[in-house]
Parts: sequence; C-alpha cells; structure tokens
Amino acid sequence: MSTGGENPKILLGDRVFTREEWFQEVERARAERAQLPFEEKIRILVELHRLARDWGGQPDIIVWPL
Repeated sequence: MSTGGENPKILLGDRVFTREEWFQEVERARAERAQLPFEEKIRILVELHRLARDWGGQPDIIVWPL
C-alpha cells in the first residue's frame, strides 16, 4: 500500500471530501453559524444541552437546569 501521492478522502454521510474540501466546508459552516441571530444560537445550545442530558442520563452532565 503506497501513501505517496494519494489523496485521502473523508466520508461524511453520503458526501465524500478531500482533506482540503473538508477544511473549506468547516470554514464555510463556521462563517454561516457566525451570522445566526443570538436567540438562534441560544436555542441551538439549549437543544444540544437537552440532547446531552437525554443521551447521558446522568445528572452531573447538566450545565444549567432547563
């Protein structure tokens, strides 16, 4: 197996990225999230918090009560 000259691919769902494309996608998504209104960012944080609480099922992972 040769590693010289190969361009590794990243598989995410049904999409395939090169390393360069992946970093460009990450940067694009970051810029998109930066444009969200403050209230939307808080809503997303609360939803992630609920997901962590329900997934972990342990009270020590709660950052703030909902």
